[in-house]
Amino acid sequence: MSSSDLHRVAVLVLDGAKPLDVGIPAQVFSTRASMPYEVRVCGAVPGLVTGGDGLAYHVAHGLEAVEWADIVFVPGYRFPDRDDPPRGVLDALVGAHGRGARLAAISTGAFALAATGLLDGRRATTHWHYTRALKARHPLVQVDENVLFVDEGSVLTSAGAASGIDLCLHILRGDLGVAASNHAARRLVAAPYRSGGQAQYVPRSVPEPLGERFATTREWALHRLGEHLSLDTLARQAGVSARTFSRRFVEETGYTPMQWVLRARVDLARELLERSQRSVEQIAEDVGLGTGANLRLHFQHILGTSPTEYRRTFTQGE
Repeated sequence: MSSSDLHRVAVLVLDGAKPLDVGIPAQVFSTRASMPYEVRVCGAVPGLVTGGDGLAYHVAHGLEAVEWADIVFVPGYRFPDRDDPPRGVLDALVGAHGRGARLAAISTGAFALAATGLLDGRRATTHWHYTRALKARHPLVQVDENVLFVDEGSVLTSAGAASGIDLCLHILRGDLGVAASNHAARRLVAAPYRSGGQAQYVPRSVPEPLGERFATTREWALHRLGEHLSLDTLARQAGVSARTFSRRFVEETGYTPMQWVLRARVDLARELLERSQRSVEQIAEDVGLGTGANLRLHFQHILGTSPTEYRRTFTQGE
């Protein structure tokens, strides 16, 4: 793989950067045969950057890495509501965005993007503890405190550290397809797909046995997508009433049970389109959507493209 084939990723470490937030994109996008990315960790200047939680970082690159990158991640950092990052950092982010790079913030990294003005008039999120502060400091940003991540195309934001993994997997799905994203999720031992619309935290406590049962039910359903899956079927598998199952499922995933099943079927269809030569009609039957027309309808509604165009995107150049 030549350097020209790689997606260039910069992880911009600011003073007070949180260790997990820094590590997530650095690890998810690390270069390997199945991952055509090159990662450079940088700061305002090369050298030592004081981190949060008792750690520091020795970064090899300065802001030239932001100018080099196709994707720039801004990890969360401590006390984001006190002072904006240095003007040079903000100018570098604006410049990167202006030449077409994507900017992605994890947790309180959203404050740095907001300070550039690039989030004005756009939806964004951050760690739930800081959503009010983000609204107060940057009133033109449309802060959504009830989601894991927000994709506004050229600028993306996510909530707390774990949702940074969700954001990275979301970016991977868009760049390389569902198969690559699922492979990365297995390597990370992470959930392969959590909706950006899922709540950051459940509004009231869920007894542990029930939460475990619902996770088991989702896993059970993923292995039976080609079968008939109704609300009653899923609720029986979970051992609760359909009404309870439906209410709690929305709280945990951000989707109704049948919306979740539909999206799981479309995701499986995406993977089969990427990795097999089966026809659209065959894939529709395999994933439980019945007919090619039905698959095309849902594919267009959810992804804004057709199965044929999607397959062409991930097979071109092979």
